[in-house]
Amino acid sequence: MLRLTEIKLAVGHSEQDLTAAILKVLGVPRTALLSFTVVRRGQDARKKPRVLYVYTIDAEVQDEAAVLARAKDKHVVPAPDMEYKLPATAPKDFTRPLVIGAGPCGLFAALILAQSGFRPIILERGKEVRARTKDTWALWRKKILTPESNVQFGEGGAGTFSDGKLYSQIKDPRHLGRKVLTEFVKAGAPEEILTDAHPHIGTFRLVTMVEHLRATIESLGGEYRFQSKVTDLSIENGTLRGVTLESGEEIASEHVVLAVGHSARDVFGMLEKCGVEIAAKPFSIGFRIEHPQSLIDKAKFGASRKELGAAEYRLVHHASNGRSVYSFCMCPGGTVVAAASEPGRVVTNGMSQYSRNERNANAGIVVGITPEVDYPGSPLAGVALQRHWEEQAFDAGGKDYRAPAQRVGDFIKGVASTSLGSVTPSYRPGVTPTDLSTCLPEYAITAIREALIAFGKQIKGFDMEDAVLTGVETRTSSPVRVARGDDFQSPNVQGLYPAGEGAGYAGGILSAAVDGIKVAEAVAKSIVAQALRKS
Repeated sequence: MLRLTEIKLAVGHSEQDLTAAILKVLGVPRTALLSFTVVRRGQDARKKPRVLYVYTIDAEVQDEAAVLARAKDKHVVPAPDMEYKLPATAPKDFTRPLVIGAGPCGLFAALILAQSGFRPIILERGKEVRARTKDTWALWRKKILTPESNVQFGEGGAGTFSDGKLYSQIKDPRHLGRKVLTEFVKAGAPEEILTDAHPHIGTFRLVTMVEHLRATIESLGGEYRFQSKVTDLSIENGTLRGVTLESGEEIASEHVVLAVGHSARDVFGMLEKCGVEIAAKPFSIGFRIEHPQSLIDKAKFGASRKELGAAEYRLVHHASNGRSVYSFCMCPGGTVVAAASEPGRVVTNGMSQYSRNERNANAGIVVGITPEVDYPGSPLAGVALQRHWEEQAFDAGGKDYRAPAQRVGDFIKGVASTSLGSVTPSYRPGVTPTDLSTCLPEYAITAIREALIAFGKQIKGFDMEDAVLTGVETRTSSPVRVARGDDFQSPNVQGLYPAGEGAGYAGGILSAAVDGIKVAEAVAKSIVAQALRKS
């Protein structure tokens, strides 16, 4: 197969147009093109309203070597092998590995282990995904928070209640992301996620897919245990021997994947107590911003165009006070959701369905912060900072899980909002118009005010008076990194494999799932090596 890149065609082109473009790049007649597959399709909207599709194609041709030599084109190269190969086969006698957490990282760690015959046990503190969904809606509709079953905790992880974005900027030379997308398609995701440059799934589809993946893991000998929170580790001479659950039950294992999410604050505290090497890491804090989706469509495409879907954006501004402000987790045609996991605190996040057809676009507008400057001291200082500003938001919102909100025009002027305008905020269980300057540090408020004006020069209308800011966005990534070595194990607790977003090694569904695969491979190889030593 040959890989062809940068093939550009106008939106609305025919299949014949694509075939003709491939033949032109290869310089061969139609009879020499045996087959082709679309690997990726992106968009080029730099010359709006003329928008182009940009293709990456794998093509099978007659006399491939001659075609490749004749092409002499950097956009025509041998296609890489993207087929995933399992890391090892389970030995006859071994202690089953544990996977703590059933988010994207834990899910794919468990899947790889199960496919390799290691029959993992998955320990999830929350509920199975449908029961968890009911609890999540109880907060959104009735202001009832269930601390162990919400947007952050439960089967599927925090990514279940998001836009379901499946793209990442991680380096992926082994094409592990392709393995993730392929398994998602098997579980019910639309096939276009294999080719779209910015694939997404949406919450409703994710729920069904998570259930399918669970069934696959169980059919291969894996075991799920919901509402099973790990509260302690059994460590002897620097080696992990097992875990203790909140119920008091002890489970022995010498291979434990720690795939908790970025909000497992009690687990971080437990790790510190047990002497596991952890450190504070940078993350970001800010607000959610909402605009009419039609405004974003017009800015990117020149107008709303059904065939292109809802437009996205990515923005960055380096403020004069030295802070970087950027858009985070942009959700086209989506909603802002309540993402609290602890009583007396308010947290926001963004979510979209697959259709992305809600009225508003939303994104986090966040400011980067670091432990060296903003929360020095304890490895858990970032957690304390998050909690403080989430409590401030809870108070400003009315102390009943409504969120504080402010019109962008008022925020820039530095005056409190007493009402809202043409943009209706989507956050449920509702918002309270107020002054958001009490909900973040002064340096963050100053930087965001400056950034909104700058963003308005990049996207006309971004700083419109009636756009809405809702607070606070504090769970952009884990405030803690759990150390690990080249073997993916904790450097001071052998057998503990920190993984995914909660441990500080991923950001988003795809990168977390890829990290889960890598850690599962390390676990599988370690178990096999251990069995060989014993034999």
